[in-house]
Amino acid sequence: MRPNDKDKNRYLNRRQWMAMVGIGGATGLAGCLGDGDDGEDGDDGENNENTGDNNDGESEDGNDGDDEQGVDTGDEDEGSSGENVDELPEPSGSYVTAQGTTFSTLNPLYNTEDGAGTAIARALDQGYYFAPDGSRKPHHYELNTDDGGKVWTFKLRENLQFSDPYGQVTAEDYVYQIQELHQSSWAATADSTSWPSEITVEQTGEFEFQAELPSAQLLWPESFDPLLYPVPKALLEPYVIEQDTQGLRQDEELLELQFTGNLGPFTLDTWERSGGTRYSRNENYYMHDHTEENELFEKSPYFESAEIQVIKEQSSRLGALEAGEIDAAGIPPERAEEFQSKDSVSVYVSPQPYNEVLSVNMRDNGWSAGPGNLFRYNKFRQAMAAAIDKTLITDGVLRGFGTPHYTWQPQWSKWYPSDREDEIPKFGTEIYGKEPAMSRAKEAFAESEYDYGFDGDTMVTPEGDQVTLSWISGAGVDTRNKIAEVCVQELEKNLGMSINLELINPTTYDQNYFQTPSDGEPTEAESIDASWDAGRFNAGPRSVTASEDWDMANVYGLNTYPRNPIPSTAFFDGPEAYFNAVGYYPDFNAKELYDKAESAGSRDELKSIMGDIFVNVAQEQPYIMLAFDDSISGYDPEIVGPTETFTTWPVSTYYRE
Repeated sequence: MRPNDKDKNRYLNRRQWMAMVGIGGATGLAGCLGDGDDGEDGDDGENNENTGDNNDGESEDGNDGDDEQGVDTGDEDEGSSGENVDELPEPSGSYVTAQGTTFSTLNPLYNTEDGAGTAIARALDQGYYFAPDGSRKPHHYELNTDDGGKVWTFKLRENLQFSDPYGQVTAEDYVYQIQELHQSSWAATADSTSWPSEITVEQTGEFEFQAELPSAQLLWPESFDPLLYPVPKALLEPYVIEQDTQGLRQDEELLELQFTGNLGPFTLDTWERSGGTRYSRNENYYMHDHTEENELFEKSPYFESAEIQVIKEQSSRLGALEAGEIDAAGIPPERAEEFQSKDSVSVYVSPQPYNEVLSVNMRDNGWSAGPGNLFRYNKFRQAMAAAIDKTLITDGVLRGFGTPHYTWQPQWSKWYPSDREDEIPKFGTEIYGKEPAMSRAKEAFAESEYDYGFDGDTMVTPEGDQVTLSWISGAGVDTRNKIAEVCVQELEKNLGMSINLELINPTTYDQNYFQTPSDGEPTEAESIDASWDAGRFNAGPRSVTASEDWDMANVYGLNTYPRNPIPSTAFFDGPEAYFNAVGYYPDFNAKELYDKAESAGSRDELKSIMGDIFVNVAQEQPYIMLAFDDSISGYDPEIVGPTETFTTWPVSTYYRE
């Protein structure tokens, strides 16, 4: 493990963990925690967990789309400006969205939930956002580097104002927040792991500060680690002096967003703890002075008020959308064509970065069919991938709102190795069926010390019994359950297995099947030259197992990080990778390649290195890669602003025709 990686991974917070994982699957836009069923998503610019019943659009920083955004288009803030309009619209009416659950907090220092992130974003922008073309744009500050990514300069806009009595936002507010909260041992903020003590922060002017990283990171902004909320130093000081964590968490000014001044498009009026939020238009929104990227900022926002309702049932949310009672909602794929035919709803289909995968358990408590564990062989995982027709998922279950998944990047990403297509096996499409699946399985049998084989078309154990395995899918996640049913049928048809499908609550699966117990002490395995952090998703070698046995599962979809692919190190950089509950041991030089990626001196060099990684991942199938599902969002047809891109302009630029 690279220097400092062990400590960094051990203390990944919930927000970062959710950025890796999508629970809801095809029925939800990846990036939602609990729910972002209002057609919106985001948490501090990161993607979180799927709810299972929503396709979301708008991110917490005001962008429509997923916050692990789109295609990387350049080094800094290059990119197209907003579309020109003949005449700026006049603000009127209200913008109303809905989501499925209430908010546990609106404190921007502690929120890790997507839905609450959207609620915060109505009243408080963050430092920067990404435009429809993927280029980075400043909200509260510009972020630049002159030395390849080791030292980053934050340059604040000079028209930022907190509410009375806090006055103007300065660099001192940010530096104090980072040093005294995020880098402290007591505050435990949502951003604490984004600002380890190895990052040196220094104020260099009234409206400027610098962050020096331990090593250069070309894509640091794309990691969203430097994405911050402004909070007044004077508001924080009493809690810092007393090191009062609970007081800071429960501060009314933070919970009610009473300090936000001109820092967001709306002002929070009410937050009903058992309900939603209501807002009024911010007449003094700072972006009125910054129309260089999009002239619509001049009078934004274009609604006199905004509201986020809590409507728990998806059917009720969709009914409210169709009736014109709300302006946006996520749409599941099985109802997308229905809504596309309705004049009362405009449907937007956008790409997103979370995948549909089959996890196979390579640990000692996996492979319940007999002796050994065939999941550990690359050829056997290839056989499984070749046995499953991906088009049955993309065209069938997802109704055409998805694409086949071949390696750990979507094909629209800049980092996808399109120049090496011939090295990426197209399992499940070009390589599909009984013959390619069985031939690869036989190669795996030859590697095993146990005498597995085929009796005709039936896969049998050394004792001659049919191979029988279990499959877990997340209860209540209908589309993912349908994907599981398709895969089970395909594996039984093309590999002659017998598979028992069981639906389990995702939380139960996480706690009892996926997490590996740990006594808090690292473990070592000298035989494979690896040492383990005591993390809950990979506490040790394959002999360290969860409390319950399991064979296969599709409870989680995982983030492929199309804007900054380096975080995929958490899945693949070795047996001791942070997120490796499946017990995958790469047969390629993963650590060496990720080390090179982190020290790459240019984006071209990084793409070449990541290409090596993605080719190997495609060939080894550490997870059986199935599909990418699209994000499907419905809007009132009078709403102008959403686009069918990974990101769009902030919701503050939306208006009603």
